Amino acid sequence: MDCNPSCLNLLGSHYKEMNRRKDMVTNLRSKSNQMASAFNMSNFANRDSLLGPETKPDTMSRTIGLDNSGLIGLQRQLMKDEGLEKLEETLISTKHIALAVSEELDLHTTLIDDLGQHVDVTDSHLQRVQKNMGILNKHINGGWSCMCMPLAVIGIVVLLVLIYLLIKYL
Repeated sequence: MDCNPSCLNLLGSHYKEMNRRKDMVTNLRSKSNQMASAFNMSNFANRDSLLGPETKPDTMSRTIGLDNSGLIGLQRQLMKDEGLEKLEETLISTKHIALAVSEELDLHTTLIDDLGQHVDVTDSHLQRVQKNMGILNKHINGGWSCMCMPLAVIGIVVLLVLIYLLIKYL
């Protein structure tokens, strides 16, 4: 099917709109990454202001009066507590990351749904235009061209007669 200038303009505008939307999604991803990195940096700085500074009992004061087996037991307990604290920090960090990812997924899902709706509308417009172009093409290739040719010949003959008469009488 041949494509006339209005068809090319329509396709060009759809291409431009698609590129504009791709740029919007890229910008949103960039902003999201910036926000996530800012969130991760400020997360640990704000912990002390929210929970207060960590105060650990003096280890030396806890060892007074302990024998060797008591010291070993205390050491094991301290190592276990440190491991649990690291695990807790890791779990809290993972939780924050999961929440951020969830929010990002919700945002992207909304954007993709919106884009899908716009693509559906654009597709229906394009199908309608293609249908109209097909009808126009059939009319041009069908009986319309047979009528236009004799009318064009008659129009040319009339113009030649007018030119001849103008030249003759002027």
